[in-house]
Amino acid sequence: MIGKISAPRGEHVEPLIYYLYGPGRREEHTDPHIVAGWRHPAELEPPLREDGRRDFRRLFGLLNQPHAAMGTWGFARPVWHCSMRAAPEDKTLSDDEWAQIACDVMHRTGLAPFGEEDDAVRWVAIRHGDDHIHLVAMLARQDGRRPRLSNERYRVRDACLAAEQRYGLRSTAPGDRTAARCPSRAESEKAARRGLEEAPRVALRRQVSTAAAAAGSEQDFFARLRQSGVLVRTRHSTRDPAQLTGYAVALPGDTTKAGDPVWYGGGKLAADLTLPKLRRRWHQPGSDDRFTAAERSAAWDHVAQVVGHASAHIRSLLAGDDPGAAADAAWATADTLHAAAAALGSRILRQAADAYDRAARAPYGRTPAPTPAGDGLRRAARLLAAYGYITSDPSFRPLVLIIRLAVLAEAVADLRQSQQHAAQAAGALRAAQQLRAARGIYAAPASAALQPAKSAATLAGAGFPAPPAPDPATPSIPAPLRPRPPAPPGPGQQPRRQ
Repeated sequence: MIGKISAPRGEHVEPLIYYLYGPGRREEHTDPHIVAGWRHPAELEPPLREDGRRDFRRLFGLLNQPHAAMGTWGFARPVWHCSMRAAPEDKTLSDDEWAQIACDVMHRTGLAPFGEEDDAVRWVAIRHGDDHIHLVAMLARQDGRRPRLSNERYRVRDACLAAEQRYGLRSTAPGDRTAARCPSRAESEKAARRGLEEAPRVALRRQVSTAAAAAGSEQDFFARLRQSGVLVRTRHSTRDPAQLTGYAVALPGDTTKAGDPVWYGGGKLAADLTLPKLRRRWHQPGSDDRFTAAERSAAWDHVAQVVGHASAHIRSLLAGDDPGAAADAAWATADTLHAAAAALGSRILRQAADAYDRAARAPYGRTPAPTPAGDGLRRAARLLAAYGYITSDPSFRPLVLIIRLAVLAEAVADLRQSQQHAAQAAGALRAAQQLRAARGIYAAPASAALQPAKSAATLAGAGFPAPPAPDPATPSIPAPLRPRPPAPPGPGQQPRRQ
């Protein structure tokens, strides 16, 4: 089950109720009715008029009354809206079951705890489809106080997990705060109007991750961002103007109505892209980016060797029942993937790096302790970024690295599965699938095909609502297109020169 809180909140409840009781954008709303609320649903259901339309005046008055009594002390945007949806293959829940889910959500979020129905906020749960409901609440308590909104999204996620266990629904991953910020609906629609392939937030997250993987210092990081065409704005401390405390990035041409750039802070892109966490990548004791002549001339071979050692390191920790020690290597793998995708200019490797990003992050925003395996992968990524362009070999060397990166991603998938982080395991598995599919771009398939992860079938179903496709053992590679021979010249025509 998936719960989504709409942002930003609404100013008026009337348009939302009208929409939920209406036909929908594509006539998809059927039999709209209230299944739960701060009072009995039968008491809150809008009655039908003689002309067949609903009379919402009493419901609107009851919902708005506590907020109107608060006056200017109330929220400027008091309408809280949360949609709850079950998986398509789940059983159809009854109105009573949906009512229990809605009440549990309101209790866990603290908006309407059990036993405080006469003091908490006023809310209703409207059902107009078999597989989902909408919760609408006015953020004004009946006792005259403002409700507290603390980690509401994670509390809704907890309610979804509880509903899955209670009613035998499809199991989903817990909210471990490893997912990157998704583009809002407004950002996606704006990108579509401009004819962009992806929202600026997604493009900026990739460019920042690539620059962070290639940089060896803070100054190098900002220089690489500017060289890639990204607009950069830094933030300094108010007490010590010489101290840099944060940064924000923007894409040229992505502006507001006033013509100003749309800025995204590092933390708004992903949890591990804040400046303090980026500094932990660069300022490692004993780190040295002075590469030898042998490393520079055989960058691809050296990186492939480091990746192979990292895979063996993770496997050994799994066998030794110490998976937590592999967190730094899993985090640093993302740097190597982004550096390889940038060095090869490969779209499919870029997609693999994007898919892997969530698997790299430790739950709840924690930063793993540095390890030799992780430091080696980060140093290999900087080597690839510095010398991969001039030593790139479009035949065998990138192929070896891609195969070993696929093995490393599968090892991380098994690591995350052992830690019961299903969403991260599914992301690593998707990256491994895309890396295996990329082998045919640079060379013929390897003679000894690598075995897929044993947990592929289990992990494929863990990423609702869009589970990854099953991983074929040997992905098919389309045959190269051959040029069609020119047609013979017609009567009176000259032969075409080749």
